[in-house]
Amino acid sequence: MGGRRDAGTPHAASIGDFHCHSTASDGRLAPAEVVRLAAARGVRVLALTDHDTTAGLAEAGAEARRATGFRLIPGVELSCDVPGNELHLLGLFIDPVDGALQARLERMRAERVERARRITAALEREGAPVHWARVQAIAGEASVGRPHVARALVEAGHVSTIEQAFDRFLARGQPAYVERERLDPAEAIALVRGARGLAVFAHPSFSDDHEAHAETMARLGLAGLEVYYRDYDTAKVAGLRALAERFGLVPTGGSDFHSFDRDGERAPGEIPLPDAAVERILQVAREAGCRVPEPAGGAS
Repeated sequence: MGGRRDAGTPHAASIGDFHCHSTASDGRLAPAEVVRLAAARGVRVLALTDHDTTAGLAEAGAEARRATGFRLIPGVELSCDVPGNELHLLGLFIDPVDGALQARLERMRAERVERARRITAALEREGAPVHWARVQAIAGEASVGRPHVARALVEAGHVSTIEQAFDRFLARGQPAYVERERLDPAEAIALVRGARGLAVFAHPSFSDDHEAHAETMARLGLAGLEVYYRDYDTAKVAGLRALAERFGLVPTGGSDFHSFDRDGERAPGEIPLPDAAVERILQVAREAGCRVPEPAGGAS
């Protein structure tokens, strides 16, 4: 896979990033642009993990094949419900044409549209109206989600930032929050495993009782834990690494890149994921029978 990038590459910290988003869901850059940015920053292993869709993988893959030594890992991010909260799972190294996975994703995307419509109706009642047509235009061909509604709220002048949109209206417990069709972790893990992928617990500290959830999901076939996340400090990384070791989970890392103008946004690779951890993730995937892409151009 090659060594760490040269010192002239600005701000890059890792050759791997296993959690990024594009305009196929709620990111701001097209899939090919995400790959180009990652490659320019010295990333050599990138997972595109859009919400509830694999639609960006073909475009990203075509671009990845132009970047010598670059591997694109097919991925997806799934939102799961647990009592009183939610957690997110990444499916890494998935077969993007798996029939069962695609059927479930199609259903989830349809539900996202209905949910977004109900959110706009709730905003109208709260005195912060946004036009549904504008939400659709912001989403474009993407899998519509709350960040698209948040951007419409900013444009309409109801809030100043996406964070404010969530804090005042869209987050769980706020007046325009709308529940979605439930997907429990057991089903999500089964979907990812059925698609010959690795299921990874994303940004675990965002979820209440994340240690208990990690333990439960490890028994269900969870393979990894996102230990190196965009703004986790040293102490949090150490705690999550110990948690991963306790339950036999491979530590992964991701920037959760969206290209948002927000505090805490990180560029692809701007995470302290060690090179050795990247190699271990690839090895665990091989041992699990996943298809691990070869580097573009045959570089190693």
